[in-house]
Amino acid sequence: MNSKLITVEQAVEMIKDGNTVATTGFAGACVPEEILIAIEKKFLETGKPKDLTSLFAAGQGNWKDGAIMHFAHEGLLKRVIGGHFDTCPGLVKLMNENKLEAYNFPQGVICHLYRAIAAKKPGEITKVGLKTYIDPRLQGGKMNNVTKEDLVKLIHINDEEWLLYPSMKIDIAIIRATTADELGNITMEDEAIYSEGLELAQAAKATGGKVIVQVKNFVKAGTLDAQEVRIPGTVVDAIVVCSDPEKYHRQTWLEYYSPVYAGHIKVPVDSLKPMELGERKVIGRRAAMELVPGAITNLGIGMPESVASIAAEEGMGDQLTLTVEAGPTGGIPAPGLSFGAGINSWAILNQTSQFDFYNGGGLDVTFLGLAQTNQKGDVNVSKFGPKIAGCGGFIDISQNTKKVIYCGTFTAGGLKLKIGDGKLEILQEGKVKKFVKNVEQVTFSGEYAAETGQTVLYITERAVFQLTKDGLMLTEVAPGIDLEKDILANMDFRPILSKDIKPMDASIFSDGLINLKEKILK
Repeated sequence: MNSKLITVEQAVEMIKDGNTVATTGFAGACVPEEILIAIEKKFLETGKPKDLTSLFAAGQGNWKDGAIMHFAHEGLLKRVIGGHFDTCPGLVKLMNENKLEAYNFPQGVICHLYRAIAAKKPGEITKVGLKTYIDPRLQGGKMNNVTKEDLVKLIHINDEEWLLYPSMKIDIAIIRATTADELGNITMEDEAIYSEGLELAQAAKATGGKVIVQVKNFVKAGTLDAQEVRIPGTVVDAIVVCSDPEKYHRQTWLEYYSPVYAGHIKVPVDSLKPMELGERKVIGRRAAMELVPGAITNLGIGMPESVASIAAEEGMGDQLTLTVEAGPTGGIPAPGLSFGAGINSWAILNQTSQFDFYNGGGLDVTFLGLAQTNQKGDVNVSKFGPKIAGCGGFIDISQNTKKVIYCGTFTAGGLKLKIGDGKLEILQEGKVKKFVKNVEQVTFSGEYAAETGQTVLYITERAVFQLTKDGLMLTEVAPGIDLEKDILANMDFRPILSKDIKPMDASIFSDGLINLKEKILK
């Protein structure tokens, strides 16, 4: 039998100058770390491989030195096409210095593009990205001045606008999994997610490319359960067994292996400590009031995560069906450097299928971060001067969910508050305004949302706004807050003022429970 087992050095030799190299991974989950380290090592020693195009769907990095950060060397990359960059500061530095071409496409679109390439279709045709900075009438997803080629095309089908993300050749696909047999059949029993590995492998094979898989176990042919095989050996060219799994094959950046994240066991979570009363809790409480029992929900990272904590504290944790774009459905999303994994998940889908569900309108509500917005209700979370985060799954999710709730403080940078006894007091105003005349990038289009009839709310600690066809409308003000001094004076535009501005519920500014279930059922 001709085994597909090779060394990591042999794997790197398969990569030639100018190749397009696509990798799996979500933060630290399913990242083929040892192979990426070996690519970096060879480049630093020999200057090869050079001028690569790096292609990836989700953010892959740890804000320091992991995953795609190994590619952050001038000359190693000619171009990057990625879904999210915030975890890769070295790559962002090269982008800002115009030392490589850089495109940012939505995370779900890239997953679906792999599947389109695999089937030899002209590309991914979707509405995701319309009227955002991905739209070629704005920036076409280009992230710096040296990036000139138009990769996204506006097309019309039955008099409707669509975006075409054209198919491309994938020379090398590098995938992470758990176990391989001698035939190249792949299982993922210890992984926190299943990633987009199958679609990526099929895409590479369809375009004449090679597929390399990093695993930690290598077994005899015929010993794997066929129902557990996630990627068949028919689309796998080479297997690299990780030399030190605890270092280079971790389930997430924080965990080497958790049976909870792998979905093998479930643990009690009733002992979660309640949040302290502060702006996160206030915003989380008001946002949680928008839930309905049984709602299928997505939570963004950061401020939106407080919604799950509030629901648990109020005894409504079992009333939510939480999902993560990486694939976990049900249970609770893991936080921080383990984000992407799930705790007590009902099921773990591959990432591509999760985005099928999202883009098909399967989510009832999503809670996302509020970084910067304008009169039209546009939101920017992707670029702030030299800080390039990218969109990740934000555009896929925000454009296709029935109800979108943006959560964030009213201002940023030094904001200090006094919260208690049913009211709010501003002790020190934040230095940075979030409600601005013009957003730097349109990551969410208020115009498009109004056209499609989405319900969109913008929830802060002192005010609540709603999107209307005419722009942003102020609907609620916190008790203790002065409309002119604390709200309007700290906005670069004057919002529409509702004829019936209501006080925000006083209970969210007090200690103790807020009787969330009763408020929701009303």
